[in-house]
Amino acid sequence: MREVAPARFFRASPFVFAILIALGALLVVSATQVAPTPSQLVNGAPRMANLIERMLPPSLEPGFLMRVTWRTIETLQIAFVGTVIGVLLSLPIAWLASRTLSPIGPFRHVFKVMISLFRTVPDMVWALLFVASIGLGAVAGTMTIIIDTIGFCGRFFAEAIEDADKEPQEALFSAGAGRFSVLSGAVVPDIMPSLINTSQFALEKAVRSSVVLGLVGAGGIGQELKVAFDLFQYRNASTIILVIFAIVLVMELATDRLRQKAQ
Repeated sequence: MREVAPARFFRASPFVFAILIALGALLVVSATQVAPTPSQLVNGAPRMANLIERMLPPSLEPGFLMRVTWRTIETLQIAFVGTVIGVLLSLPIAWLASRTLSPIGPFRHVFKVMISLFRTVPDMVWALLFVASIGLGAVAGTMTIIIDTIGFCGRFFAEAIEDADKEPQEALFSAGAGRFSVLSGAVVPDIMPSLINTSQFALEKAVRSSVVLGLVGAGGIGQELKVAFDLFQYRNASTIILVIFAIVLVMELATDRLRQKAQ
């Protein structure tokens, strides 16, 4: 019997085909408006080369390096404290927002909306709000990381609670246990690897975010970078950029190592 070769492309319905054409047209129109033109790239290349030349070699002035060191420590403090507080708040919020185990019934949607709000509003917007209300400095940065962590971890914690093994939960419910007892006795032990993994990603994300929050006055090394560019101190800026690269790289390596050990 003759075998029919599988089709190389799926057969789109007229509706799907129309959607694909519309998306393609949107891409072309958007590219003509926001994509760089060849002339812009050609004209910008010499200016970029000139800027890089002015940034080299990086500044190694002792007083400046000491100031950068303290700003780096402040950045890590913002990321660590904000992540820990955010993770601790995310678990009860995720429990209240979960579909299967929430003790507040339909009111769980209030917490789901809150998590979505925290997740969708960009970090820089939260930082601007906290700087305007609390003032300049690291506290505004820490508050921003807390909100961002709740938005990130709250969603994944809630999904993990909903996807937890149902048999231990049913056994505890049949024995008369309440929802909190089921959460602490069956769900949390089952999803603990997922909670740890998500928390590590949150810490890694927080380090990246805390680096740039200083650009709007929320403390950390980003604030030093903004000052360097504002004063045209490009050699200082290149030093700070290298420090930021080192911070992010070390954090990625550390979290990767922790995840490998946890597996």
